[in-house]
Amino acid sequence: MPHQAVIRANDPKLRSWVPVPEGSDFPIQNLPLGVIVYNDRHRVASRIGDYVVDLLELNKSGLLGVDYPDAVFDNEFINDCIGMGREAMRDLRNRLSRLLDDRHDELRKDVDLRERVLLPINTVSMSMPVRIGNYTDFYSSKEHATNVGSMFRDPANALLPNWKHIPIGYHGRASSIVLSGTPVRRPLGQTKAADQDAPVFGPSKQLDFELEMAFVTCRSNELGEPIPIDEAEDYIFGMVVFNDWSARDMQSWEYVPLGPFLAKNFASSISAWVVNLDALQPFRVPGPEQEPKPLPYLQFKGDQNYDIALEVLIESPRFNPARICHSNFKYMYWNMVQQLSHHASNGCNIQVGDLYASGTISGPIKDSFGSMLELTWRGTEPLKMPDNTERKFINDHDTVIMRAYCQNAEVRIGFGEVKTNILPAHKA
Repeated sequence: MPHQAVIRANDPKLRSWVPVPEGSDFPIQNLPLGVIVYNDRHRVASRIGDYVVDLLELNKSGLLGVDYPDAVFDNEFINDCIGMGREAMRDLRNRLSRLLDDRHDELRKDVDLRERVLLPINTVSMSMPVRIGNYTDFYSSKEHATNVGSMFRDPANALLPNWKHIPIGYHGRASSIVLSGTPVRRPLGQTKAADQDAPVFGPSKQLDFELEMAFVTCRSNELGEPIPIDEAEDYIFGMVVFNDWSARDMQSWEYVPLGPFLAKNFASSISAWVVNLDALQPFRVPGPEQEPKPLPYLQFKGDQNYDIALEVLIESPRFNPARICHSNFKYMYWNMVQQLSHHASNGCNIQVGDLYASGTISGPIKDSFGSMLELTWRGTEPLKMPDNTERKFINDHDTVIMRAYCQNAEVRIGFGEVKTNILPAHKA
């Protein structure tokens, strides 16, 4: 399996000649991929500390040591690059790690090239990293599903009968996924209060975030051909932080019988840097015990969960960011290889650049719940903000910030953040 290979770039003893601030999400052991805009031109880049690495310029120099086509880096998206496969991306990251290692000076000694390749982060802007053709959202946190089932159905039977047998998911809207920093407008829609005889149309009054992670695929299968679970990891390039915005009042009115629709498709937000799954290998952990035992096609080997710390903060024009949630990706009941293998078990054709979100990530205690719906228990227990106002859900002009990182005694691998400001709705 891929994660059993020795990955040179993961060596915790590596140090870079590029300065990396203490506590940075982007040490030499990370080296994610993203897309920058520099001099009005898009190109694929990596990041170390407070610098981006222009992979197009580096490739033209010949220092990458492999004859990569310039077109995979001279590109508006990383799709063509990651479409070369997990092994090619491992080789690219290992080579980049070597060039930035303080024991090697091929790049460091070439001052002109170094200045073209290493760009301060504040001199570039970020662009959507992936051309997302298809987007699937799962519902894989047992704690979240239990909380929601308890609120809206029978607390004694919070999980529906299928939940422990099958990774539940639905197909979302790829076109409305936006980059961190892109404002989101409060959606208009139909809602119906319990004491109303008929629905009304207007701004959602229960706008909510959903704390999620998502993975991006780098390989395709043929239509009709399943992906065995032992091969599923070969299809996954890396991960981003994901905020799947939700209008709870719209959702509760529309979701029967076909599930999420307008309450979910108005916007989702992702982080700018895609962290290679290779970089996360030191943070593998066992997942929750799955009982009953899944069907054979969903039975996996090894540790398939990841210890990724997560947090959510709310910022307002009236107060600085205040943390309201601290959770962890390791709580997920259904893991990524199960999700992907199940997704393709009917022969669905997976494509390069598809995005697969985890579903809301909630932990076992209240401050680890991954949505306002849970944190305020459907608005009955409002959160107190630093200016003494309360939040049942998200207000206009609030900014929601999500962060994710892995950390052990030797290294920290971070994802950056997803930061989104909420604009008022259009007039109904």
